[in-house]
Amino acid sequence: MRLPNLITAIDVHACGEPGRVITGGVLDVPGESMFEKRLHFERHFDHIRKRMLREPRGYPGLCCNVIMPPTHPDADAGFIIMEQSEYPAMSGSNAICVTTALVESGMVPVTEPVTRLKLEAPAGLIEVEARVKNGKCESVSFENVPSFVAHLDAEIEVPTVGKVTVDVAFGGMWFVIADAQKLNLALEPDNAAEIARVGEMLRAAAAEQLPVTHPENPEIRNVSIAQLWAPASSPGAWIRNAVVISTGELDWNRPETWRGVLDRSPCGTGTCARMATLYARGELMLDEEFHHQGILETVFSGRLLRETSVGNQSAVVPVLTGSGWIYGLSQYVLDDSDPFPDGFTVADIWSRGI
Repeated sequence: MRLPNLITAIDVHACGEPGRVITGGVLDVPGESMFEKRLHFERHFDHIRKRMLREPRGYPGLCCNVIMPPTHPDADAGFIIMEQSEYPAMSGSNAICVTTALVESGMVPVTEPVTRLKLEAPAGLIEVEARVKNGKCESVSFENVPSFVAHLDAEIEVPTVGKVTVDVAFGGMWFVIADAQKLNLALEPDNAAEIARVGEMLRAAAAEQLPVTHPENPEIRNVSIAQLWAPASSPGAWIRNAVVISTGELDWNRPETWRGVLDRSPCGTGTCARMATLYARGELMLDEEFHHQGILETVFSGRLLRETSVGNQSAVVPVLTGSGWIYGLSQYVLDDSDPFPDGFTVADIWSRGI
């Protein structure tokens, strides 16, 4: 049997959200920073993202990461994050998956009970603390990039829904955040299809009506993900949330394309963005524990360490804690005669088919 274009990966999920970690078969790419490497990868190697995330090797809810040699002298490893419709500058669940894979595979030196790492994400250097017992990475905490609010209580017009009051905040990605109860949406797994439909419409409307740009990196712009929230259903959790990830461009004239997919975890960058909005309203203090419940009732814990600024924008520095679990060791190949080298999508579960 031939094994052409072999890619090796560790499959991990962080509180339910799958974040495949590519450990071999993808070469380093040029760039003086991980963000520059991310741009180069997007421009020249996007076929790898498509191959790994689309069918038959992927599905709409899957994320993927490529381990890269770091450019920062203090970093232990670098990684590029790949999602269905973008290359995020930062992702909390993916950072947890990457750390879990690095620690449990022995790709980095491991010290028990605490292993400290510095990972270089496209957004910058991330300080990570992994709690390890008998070789198992039991939890991951990391200091995220600064989070901040662009809009509080802004009003947007969403087709078939009407006027919706939203917040827009940055937690490593740009989020539009709305109260699910005001949209008559129950944040329950059985209601996932409707949550995903409305969330994707919110995202598209916010991207169009509330343009945003990161103050220090103009390449990080526009709302790309939606978060809906409601009261928590688990003891100890503050808020329940459902984050909707886009699976393709939405066509307002084709209702069948009004579809995203739910983040299965409580969403790491979404938790950080949410903490920034709560802090801006005086509802969350520095050093106060915040427990964020996801659609599967798993929880990420967060805390705001200090105030800072990003350009002329007031911001806060969050720390996030969650857990990841390895569920597979995989090898993927591409036969030269495969008619779908970039994978494929079909509109029964994707926003559009190709």
